[in-house]
Amino acid sequence: MKYMLLIHQGDTPTPRDPDAWGRLSEEEQKAVYADYQALNETPGMTPGERMAGPDAATTVRVEGGETLTTDGPFVETKEALGGYYVIEAADLDHALAIARLCPSAHGGVEVRPIKAI
Repeated sequence: MKYMLLIHQGDTPTPRDPDAWGRLSEEEQKAVYADYQALNETPGMTPGERMAGPDAATTVRVEGGETLTTDGPFVETKEALGGYYVIEAADLDHALAIARLCPSAHGGVEVRPIKAI
């Protein structure tokens, strides 16, 4: 079964945040890169893409037949969606074990089954 791993970045330091990233030692930075490399090489893993921040988002809603667009998401949260992976896993437990390997799991990784339409 396929699962989507939705990465909620939270306060996890990444290269996109130079201040937080710079507080990590070189060894810690290398460990994060190694963890992501290992995750990308996991059997059944389809690497996703890193997403731009919430400030670059546009929300689309249709109300009463009219299309409404709003800059950014409505929620204010430190756990903005930062990216995703798709994994082919035997079951939910296997998908959860893979999600645990993601360095961003400190911010949160939401695991959802992908349902065929």
